[in-house]
Amino acid sequence: MKQLGTGIGWRPEIADAVERMAAVGNGTGAGVDWVEVVAENVCPSHLPESLTRLRERGVTVVPHGVSLGLGGADRPAEDRLRALAERAEALGAPLVTEHIAFVRAGGPLTASDVLEAGHLLPVPRTRDALDVLCENVRAAQAALPVPLALENIAALISWPGEEMTEGQFLYELADRTGVRLLIDVANLHTNHVNRGEDPSKALDELPVEAIAYVHVAGGFERDGVWHDSHAHPVSQPVLDILADLVSRVTPPGILLERDENFPEPAELERELTTIRDTVRRASSAEAAQDGTGALERGTAPGPDADPAPSTGPARQRLGLAQASLLSALVAGTPVPEGFDRVRLGVQGRALGAKRADVVAKVAPELSEILGESYRQAFLAYTHGHPMHGGYRRDALDFAEHLLLAGRPEDAEVRRQLRQWWLDRSGPVPRSERPTARLARATRRVLLRR
Repeated sequence: MKQLGTGIGWRPEIADAVERMAAVGNGTGAGVDWVEVVAENVCPSHLPESLTRLRERGVTVVPHGVSLGLGGADRPAEDRLRALAERAEALGAPLVTEHIAFVRAGGPLTASDVLEAGHLLPVPRTRDALDVLCENVRAAQAALPVPLALENIAALISWPGEEMTEGQFLYELADRTGVRLLIDVANLHTNHVNRGEDPSKALDELPVEAIAYVHVAGGFERDGVWHDSHAHPVSQPVLDILADLVSRVTPPGILLERDENFPEPAELERELTTIRDTVRRASSAEAAQDGTGALERGTAPGPDADPAPSTGPARQRLGLAQASLLSALVAGTPVPEGFDRVRLGVQGRALGAKRADVVAKVAPELSEILGESYRQAFLAYTHGHPMHGGYRRDALDFAEHLLLAGRPEDAEVRRQLRQWWLDRSGPVPRSERPTARLARATRRVLLRR
């Protein structure tokens, strides 16, 4: 496994600062040695100039996917796998990473509409879910040109009837597929606060030799719930878990994530220094000498791996369970038996807030047109209006919803919103005739207003 060093998540808002830090990195013990970029946020044929300059200087760039949904009941979509492979090749990446999560549910397996979560949701730690995940991981490994590593996620909710701990689940996943692991110590802390899971016990059970690299990030606690915000400084409990992990094994890389509320570059540098100091103090001579581990087997299981079980029935059971949960979270259907209603309410509100934030980024004109009323209007819209086709579609659907309801009340604001929607809704392919008829009818109504 390539030794990465200390890195940071590349974001457009801090691109200049990252370039300056990378200029003093490259294994010197300061600055930044490598970066990670959200795969879906880059176009392989038109990389951001900052990333191109970093690559030209020899800085490793790792694409980090968020939309595959390998923990979902469906097999991974070929177009999503192809897109992730293209980004890995364009960036010259030594590996790609994704999440152990589901992000959508429904469809043919459940004879229901496909619903999008707009965020990462936990899979149940059951044999059914593990069998499906392993098969999905093997499909991804076969389609990707470089090794795959998967990240443990933070969660606000727990599934009833789980059969394994997180450590046991990850161990079996790595053992059965040869996939490497991206361990997020901030997510271990989140699950400690929200689900009562002991981070030390999880590390005891993990195949630490399979770790590709480690994420470190900040968050905040409110009303007894830890929110993995990636918008706050790294807390001491997270650093303590990092120290515990490093005392067991020296990971090839450690990366600081920051997605919002970006501080001054000097503050980012101080956080990186704190992470390095934590690693330096926690590293032991035994861990430093422990190179790659017994689970380093490339990107596929060995020839003696156990044959994969038939996952057809397991996929259907998992699909029904995930669709029921997601529908309760985003469509207001009844809470499935065994779930904590209060905690599901917290998770549902968090999903709505996430949608509002991301739509404001992909369609900034909406918040400019609507002003201070944007967020309240969008959060109200999320109740009973699940996301079906990604964030850009969500932005259009939200604007259409407001306009058909005769809102906003201000005529000039409504005119601007209507023009924005008309400019972006565009023609619909004739092959999508039912949708095309609806779109044309909607356009006629809005044009008359």
